[in-house]
Amino acid sequence: MSRIVYLHGFASSPLSKKARWFGERFAASGISMEVPDLAAGDFEHLTISGQLRVIEATCKGEPVVLMGSSMGGYLAALYAARHPEVEKLVLMAPAFCFARRWRQPFVGGFLPVYQYGEGRTINLSCGIIEDGERYEDYPDCDQPTLIFHGTKDTVVPAELSVEFAARHARAKVRLLESDHELTDVLVVMWAETAEFLGL
Repeated sequence: MSRIVYLHGFASSPLSKKARWFGERFAASGISMEVPDLAAGDFEHLTISGQLRVIEATCKGEPVVLMGSSMGGYLAALYAARHPEVEKLVLMAPAFCFARRWRQPFVGGFLPVYQYGEGRTINLSCGIIEDGERYEDYPDCDQPTLIFHGTKDTVVPAELSVEFAARHARAKVRLLESDHELTDVLVVMWAETAEFLGL
């Protein structure tokens, strides 16, 4: 099957729990999963455009299956809308409407954010919002898409994924009794992902 590229969430890293968990399951099926560092080592100046460039460099214009969590899910949809060679999408609590929903104030142009990958607080530039406003709330991607979203998600409302699916005939939403992290429904997500990808 096509290469699988996993896109981690905001303030996360390639070592996120879900990335490692899915990577182990794919490996057991004889499939490797790539997980790029979307911040490219510079979380302070993180932008949507910069992360899309990392994805482009990773995918290299080749057929891929994209998996994404939270912001990574939104990025996967943005990338797929611009790259028809993407074959399928698996999105977990995708952060649609990212820039429009941002409510945290940037004081002096920066916001202190705990970056879990580095284990420390980093001042994030407000450029992420200015850049993010250039992108659509609901990317117009036509690929078959499986979305998992927790009904108890207080970070990204599940209604956003329901709205996305209503706009995209090839998208299916699975609402699960979980929160934004979805770490308590990993077994369910793996079973449905494996079936969706034909493993």
